[in-house]
Amino acid sequence: MALDPGVQNAWRGRANARLPPEVNRILFVRNLPFKITAEELYDLFGRYGAIRQIRKGNTKDTRGTAFVVYEDIYDAKNACDNLSGFHVLDRYLIVLYYQPNKQTKKVLLEKQQEELEKIKAKFGAANEG
Repeated sequence: MALDPGVQNAWRGRANARLPPEVNRILFVRNLPFKITAEELYDLFGRYGAIRQIRKGNTKDTRGTAFVVYEDIYDAKNACDNLSGFHVLDRYLIVLYYQPNKQTKKVLLEKQQEELEKIKAKFGAANEG
């Protein structure tokens, strides 16, 4: 099966393209309108490529956010580039690449802080400073 030369050049360009290290297939979307439906999210983000999954926040703390997982990293990059700042239902979307290391570091720091407070309370150490 021979590919069209235009298609071959497109794939060749993708294979040689170097992406920044923060680029990945998972996008973190903030500032979503609370009334937006999952179908509307699929319509909006599906314009840029095949979507594996969309997880929309539904608790008090996660409302207005979503994770969008693309099948292809280049589709995710295209969506992030085009939809960041996009106006939807009187709100401007904030589209970022999901960076689990930052999330993990924040949770780890909070746990360490809690453990430190417990140790201080156990040994009667007062906050200095």
